[in-house]
Amino acid sequence: QVQLVESGGGLVQPGGTLTLSCAVSGNMFSVLAMGWFRQAPGKGRELVASMTTGGTTNYADSVKDRFTISRDNAKNTAYLQMNRLKPEDTAVYYCNARRLAYPDMWALKSGMDYWGKGTLVTVSS
Repeated sequence: QVQLVESGGGLVQPGGTLTLSCAVSGNMFSVLAMGWFRQAPGKGRELVASMTTGGTTNYADSVKDRFTISRDNAKNTAYLQMNRLKPEDTAVYYCNARRLAYPDMWALKSGMDYWGKGTLVTVSS
């Protein structure tokens, strides 16, 4: 069973930086695509950033040029570096790991689909 554990959330001032981590248990990490979602109060869950097993990354327009997704296969960990944070980035951030039907097609899942429990990011002065 694959388990995902997020860390790194917290309170940060506008313009600040946070890096979230997602530790993935088991030995499947290298074949899983990774993504970060977020859910703000009163809103639905949205995809923030994704990285396929082929290395293709994709970002929501609202975070482009500010957030960077990365992974370290040796550590079974994915990251989300968040720069120039804004109050509207306040949300619970969730890590997602999935098996893809094709290496570079994030939207086409193939069986495995796992979620972490989330970590809260609050951007406020």
